[in-house]
Amino acid sequence: MPVTNLMDRFFGLDMLYRIPALLIALTMHELAHGLMAYRLGDNTAKQQGRLTLNPLKHLDPIGLLALWIVGFGWAKPVPVNPYNFKGNRRFGLFLVGLAGPLTNFVLAILSALLLVTVPWRTTYLLAITQLTFIYNVMLGVFNLLPLPPLDGSKVLQLFLPQRLAYHYLRFEQYGTLLLVLLIFTRLLERILYPLADFVISLLTTIVLFIIGIM
Repeated sequence: MPVTNLMDRFFGLDMLYRIPALLIALTMHELAHGLMAYRLGDNTAKQQGRLTLNPLKHLDPIGLLALWIVGFGWAKPVPVNPYNFKGNRRFGLFLVGLAGPLTNFVLAILSALLLVTVPWRTTYLLAITQLTFIYNVMLGVFNLLPLPPLDGSKVLQLFLPQRLAYHYLRFEQYGTLLLVLLIFTRLLERILYPLADFVISLLTTIVLFIIGIM
């Protein structure tokens, strides 16, 4: 089923169902960034109390409200200082950037497995799990877009010449404005939804494979 149909179907559910799904997706995304940075030698996130499952430490109230109501939003970015990384800083930044979206995709797979293997008897839990799948797919795909300050820019910079990567990441101060423009002109939807459909197909294949070997 195309992601547009899924969003129309599941976002029509009671808005209270969205809260747990959002908290799971956003909290685990930011925690993954912080944990990866910590493993690479940067304890900035730990010093600021961000290596926690407490969603209150990761949420931006306005960003959460926007995501809850209109489907696009943001969390409080985990502070990362690549100068503290052990080894190659650019590769470290790549790993930190990739950690958040990959965590969302893993959560989406786990949600899908629950949806097809658990005999659901509670509508509330079923709705939360469905929304958890959708939010994690959308958050993972959205953050992998190669637009600073999104995670995709941290991934792409590894494959650019060093000088170009430096100037590319400095575009972050303008990237937010461009992102807002893409959202309000609805151009972002035309980019995001086809990518999300592809990821859903890929994750579905993975889930079917896992079920097949269980």
